[in-house]
Amino acid sequence: MSMTMQRPAPPAQGPAPRRAPTNRRTRTRSLIGAAYAAPTAVMVGLFFVTPLLLVVWMSLHKWPLLGQPTFNLPDNYAGIGDNQLVGSAVWFTLKYTVIMTVLLFSLALGLALLVQNRRRGVGFLRTAFFLPMAVGFASASLLFLGLLSDEVGPVSDALRAVGLVDGYVSWTSGSANSALGSTVVLVLWRFAGFNMLIMLTGLQAIPLEVYEAARIDGASRWQTFRRITLPLLRPTIALVLTLMITGSILAFDQFWILTRGGPDNSTTSLVMVIYREAFIRLDLGSAAALSVALLAVLVIVNVVQLGVLRRRSH
Repeated sequence: MSMTMQRPAPPAQGPAPRRAPTNRRTRTRSLIGAAYAAPTAVMVGLFFVTPLLLVVWMSLHKWPLLGQPTFNLPDNYAGIGDNQLVGSAVWFTLKYTVIMTVLLFSLALGLALLVQNRRRGVGFLRTAFFLPMAVGFASASLLFLGLLSDEVGPVSDALRAVGLVDGYVSWTSGSANSALGSTVVLVLWRFAGFNMLIMLTGLQAIPLEVYEAARIDGASRWQTFRRITLPLLRPTIALVLTLMITGSILAFDQFWILTRGGPDNSTTSLVMVIYREAFIRLDLGSAAALSVALLAVLVIVNVVQLGVLRRRSH
């Protein structure tokens, strides 16, 4: 009697998984994300991209304030080198940027280290250091203009009372050094607390275990600061230096209000030259060309600076 071997039937396969709901859910999330990002994209397009393209287009034309613009490439860019005020403004802006960056970074880092650890009175100091940021920059410039006035300002009277100066001293227009010094003091007072707060955030992000390990190994305070604090603080330092250098190159308010670019254009910054070209000489094309050139310099400076700092951090 023969027996027939029957192969077991293959297990029944269920229906293929449906991917339509997953794809629909993904598209829905993408649309929701695009809807959230759309207002920001519209604002950036209207208030950054469009004005930037307009400035580039204006820089290619002779563009009077009243009248028909005419294409004149490359006259606006070639005229930058012929403008003597641009040369002196470039030199002054570079000098101011170096002085301001060194002093402001040193002061901000010192204040951050001073209020880094929690103890009695630290909260008050943090608030006091940051409080000048609540004053608008134009208002702060006007405040210093009144304080340093040689006629009604209390600074000259106080210094004469203690015998440090004789007679009236014009702090904002007497000499190039006094005008620059007055502006530097103003910017230090106004922005030291803000940069201190950024540096303090970076300091508090460093794990305490790293400091404890260094203390156990017998590292001194200077060795701990040099080998631990500074290397781990490099991303914050990169951000702070970028803000300081960019802000110094674009300096305008403090010089326009406090010194008016004087005496003898010794405190005239690049942005003040752009302002004069546009609204005093009424040559918008030349001002636009200067703006584009300044933007290119800022991009190059920031790319090089961030590249160097990132390379050192690896």
